[in-house]
Amino acid sequence: MENKILTYDSVEISFDGEAVVHDVSFSLTPGEILGLVGESGSGKKYTDQSCYGTSWFRRPGNQRRHLLYGTEYSGYFREGKRKIRGSGIGMIFQDAGASLCPIRTIGDQIYESMRAHKKVSRNEAKDRAMELFEKLNFKDSQRVWDSYPFELSGGMNQRAGIAISMLMNPPILLADEPTSALDVSVQRQVVREMLKLRELFGTAIIIVTHDIGVVRAMADTVLVLKNGKMVEYGEAKKVLNHPQDPYTKKLLAAVPRLKRKERS
Repeated sequence: MENKILTYDSVEISFDGEAVVHDVSFSLTPGEILGLVGESGSGKKYTDQSCYGTSWFRRPGNQRRHLLYGTEYSGYFREGKRKIRGSGIGMIFQDAGASLCPIRTIGDQIYESMRAHKKVSRNEAKDRAMELFEKLNFKDSQRVWDSYPFELSGGMNQRAGIAISMLMNPPILLADEPTSALDVSVQRQVVREMLKLRELFGTAIIIVTHDIGVVRAMADTVLVLKNGKMVEYGEAKKVLNHPQDPYTKKLLAAVPRLKRKERS
């Protein structure tokens, strides 16, 4: 039996008593990359955020559970979830620049992030950051460490955000539209770096994206959501190449395919 590090068992996510995600079930194993896809409003972001404890969810019956390493995560209080964030589950935000403090250097924020989880000196935090920067092929690690977010490009901020998410070597990363605000060349680089994390650390990744190309490049499994409900879930090649549900077929058919017009 495969070692499941995260399990959703018929999870329902609600706001003010109104369910926005219904009866969602999936599991994640070490090193697996799961793509959550669907149109805006499909519930994929809420499903992703509930892992991180930023969406409320409930389980109306005894069979509805949300498990992290076999422990029911939905029962954790705020302090318990805080300990898991960063060390158990890392987060790559859609706009890393907006998620970073503009008046503190990247180095200061890395040190603070690590110190929230364990006793660490500034030099130890810097050594860990430089190790990650090197593994992710940063060309000027010292400059990134010393810079404020506004001094870096959007792509560099996103790459720094990926490194920050891995400071405590969490076994699970949540990636919320990590390439949507980037140009094509940086998108490719970010995808390569996330795949490198899986290769180096065995990190499992849940990626929320509208970009089917990113899903094809990265995902081992795909979960398709529509109006907060699962419509298809399975091996990526099977779901993307031989979709069974009409909604999945519609999503894939909507991917732009440009054809060069032949000159007469």
